[in-house]
Amino acid sequence: MRKARAKKRIIEPDPKFNDVVVTKFINNMMYDGKKSIAAQTFYEAMELVEKRANEPGVEVWRRALNNVMPSVEVKSRRVGGSTFQVPIEVNPSRKSALGMRWLIGYARKRNEKTMMEKLAGEILAAAKGEGASVKKKEDTYRMAEANKAFSHFRF
Repeated sequence: MRKARAKKRIIEPDPKFNDVVVTKFINNMMYDGKKSIAAQTFYEAMELVEKRANEPGVEVWRRALNNVMPSVEVKSRRVGGSTFQVPIEVNPSRKSALGMRWLIGYARKRNEKTMMEKLAGEILAAAKGEGASVKKKEDTYRMAEANKAFSHFRF
């Protein structure tokens, strides 16, 4: 029998915006436990977004995150010796985790010089509904739509 499910940790809101989601985003950005560097990069990116968009950086970031979060995804399911990609709804915590992961991952792959410029560029692109992270969401949705016929294998 399996052990008990791990308890959800309580995450403190960040000091600048007083928001738990910002803290989670910073934690996702962090390398080797260097949270202060990740936080500094995020805050500098927010300032850059504010300058470019002429509106509060956190609002643009929230809009970008909402544009990136997927509502459906596909999971592999073995039925009778063959594997099917079964579309399933994404639960809210996974939705935000995937959105953050995609935003940060595609920001890192951009061609700007510093991480704050890369992150600001990806956030602005995602807020407008374009960019690699939004494309990833659309590809995921398209794959779920294509495999809608197998939705009766849902578990």
